[in-house]
Amino acid sequence: MAKVTGIGGVFFKSKGDSAALSAWYQRHLGMQFEDFGCAVLKWPDDKADDKGLTVWHVAPNDSQWFSPSDSSFMINYRVDNLDEMLVQLRAGGVQIVNGPESHENGKFAWILDPEGNKIELWEPMIWDDKNKGA
Repeated sequence: MAKVTGIGGVFFKSKGDSAALSAWYQRHLGMQFEDFGCAVLKWPDDKADDKGLTVWHVAPNDSQWFSPSDSSFMINYRVDNLDEMLVQLRAGGVQIVNGPESHENGKFAWILDPEGNKIELWEPMIWDDKNKGA
């Protein structure tokens, strides 16, 4: 049987100025855009101990996980240094919704983009009980 082997892309429609929204992602999250208008995130660029993975999940319809966003999706971006990323975001005037929090599989924080989409930032670590609270 054929099967899915990974996430090939994340695509969503802008509610307003797509160029301005792309510029926000480039300025605040460091995403580099190719000439054809897309950021290409490559696993070899990710130096985390887990060697790279993507989590896929369907949340229940009454989930508050995406709040305060009213979007029906939330994208989790892997980051190489969450503490440094949060300093950059605060300096750029980006509101941190929650976090940072430490869990068995890494550190997390949540922000909103200019269109109100909640973004989860994740500094991955190998799943280990001793990571919690790190």
